Amino acid sequence: MTYVASALARINSAWFGDDVALDDVEDLDGVVELVREVIGDEAETGLLFVEEDDEWLAILRLDADGDPRVFMSDARVVTSSDIAVLFAEAAIEVSAIEDADADEAEEADDEDDPDDGASIDGDPAGDFSLMADLGTSSARLLALCAEEGQLPSDVISAICEAAGCLDVLEKLRGE
Repeated sequence: MTYVASALARINSAWFGDDVALDDVEDLDGVVELVREVIGDEAETGLLFVEEDDEWLAILRLDADGDPRVFMSDARVVTSSDIAVLFAEAAIEVSAIEDADADEAEEADDEDDPDDGASIDGDPAGDFSLMADLGTSSARLLALCAEEGQLPSDVISAICEAAGCLDVLEKLRGE
């Protein structure tokens, strides 16, 4: 399987990025350690976007003052992807905790976001609101993942555009 992993960091309102290799990483702690090495200690916000074979995406968010947050567009891929397994436990754990609050959060997001009513083709898991303060509400994130014909790279581009780091991502992709 072919994957792309891009780490982006915001330092003093400017974004920087680099590609990373996850081949030798064994668990989420290893991913976090690798991303922290790439983004440096001064990063206010660190993001890792992973996409594999145009099938699924994962987002890892590291803030200077918090625990890692994870979102996966389709947790079902853990049966076929070693890379997905790195993120799955954290994503599924968060989803189980947040299920109790999901109805209340959806009502609030639906009021703010016109993209309601989207049907999710997959099993999204994790922290759906991890990009909310960077311009992509949980409802919008889920709608992007559910949009027919939308590739994981398209979803990541839309998220990065909202966050103001699309130019950095495009440089990493060679666009």
